[in-house]
Amino acid sequence: MVRDTAADPQRAAAAVDELAGLGVAAVAGEYHSVVARAAAARADAVGLPFLCSSAVLDTLTEQPTDWIARLSPPQSRGWQVYADFLLGAGHTRIAVATQPSVYWASGTRILRDCLAPRGGTVIELDMSALTPTAVCDALVGHRATALLLLVGHPEPAVPIVRSVRRDQRLAEITIGAPAGQPEFAAWATLLGDDGARIPFLRYLPERFSPLGARVETALRERLAEAPSFVAFEGYDTVAVLADVLRSHGPDRRRIAESWACVAVEGTCGQIQFTRTPGSSVWQWAEPPIQVVDRDPAESDRFRILRTV
Repeated sequence: MVRDTAADPQRAAAAVDELAGLGVAAVAGEYHSVVARAAAARADAVGLPFLCSSAVLDTLTEQPTDWIARLSPPQSRGWQVYADFLLGAGHTRIAVATQPSVYWASGTRILRDCLAPRGGTVIELDMSALTPTAVCDALVGHRATALLLLVGHPEPAVPIVRSVRRDQRLAEITIGAPAGQPEFAAWATLLGDDGARIPFLRYLPERFSPLGARVETALRERLAEAPSFVAFEGYDTVAVLADVLRSHGPDRRRIAESWACVAVEGTCGQIQFTRTPGSSVWQWAEPPIQVVDRDPAESDRFRILRTV
C-alpha cells in the first residue's frame, strides 16, 4: 500500500496511523528529512517498524527506539564530507542561502562546526528577506568564494542559480547544493548549462557490484531515464524488508527485534544495522557517500569529485 505524504509532516503522521490501523507489518520510505522525522515519531509511538530509506536528519526520534532503522547516512556524516570537500578546494569564506527549516538550520550548524576550527567562515543569507539579485550583492560584499543552496527546489534555488550565473562579478564563485537538488532531472531541464558544476551529495558507490549493475539496468528500463540514488535506496529498502519478513515473519515486534540481525547484499554494499553514537535509531553505519556534479560538457552525466 502506498501513501503520498506530499512533503507534509502531518500527512506522514496520519499515513502511519492509517497503515497501522490497516494491519501492515511495517512502513518504509520517505526521502524528506523533516517528514521522515514525523513518520518515525508516530511509528515509534504506535509500535510499528519503520525502515527509513532516504532521509538524513540526525535526530529522527527524540528518544532511543528499536522500532526505527535507517539506510541513508546521518546528515552530520554526509555534510562533514562536503565541508572537507570545500576546504580541499580552497574555500574558507562560504555563504549559505537558507530558508527557515530545522533541516537547513541543522546543515548550517554542521558546516560551521566543521569549517570554523580550520579557519572557515559561514555567512548566512536569509532567503525570506533577500531577492536573488540581493544575494549577488551580498556575495560580493562578503567576498564569498562559494555559495551553498540550502533552499527548496525549484523555488528559490533555480532563480538564485540563474542570477548568480549571470552576474559577471561572480564569474569565479562556486555554487554548491549539499542536499542534492541537482540530482533531479528537472534541474537540468530548467537550468541547462547553468545547472552544471554545482557539487552535491549522493549516496552511491564509486563502482557498482554485479547486483547494483543489474538493478541500475532494470531501473533505467522501468523509469526510461537514469535512476537517482534515491531509487537505489528504494530497492535496498525492499530487499531488507523482504529478507526480514522471510526470516522473522510479519509480527511487528519480531521485525523490530531483527534489525540487529540484518545482513543483506544491497546495491551499494553489505547492509547491516548498528547503534552508532549520537543516533536514536538502528543505523547502517557505512553507506557510501559521494560529492558529484553535472558535467558541463554533458548535463546528463555526473562527475565524481570525492568518494568516502
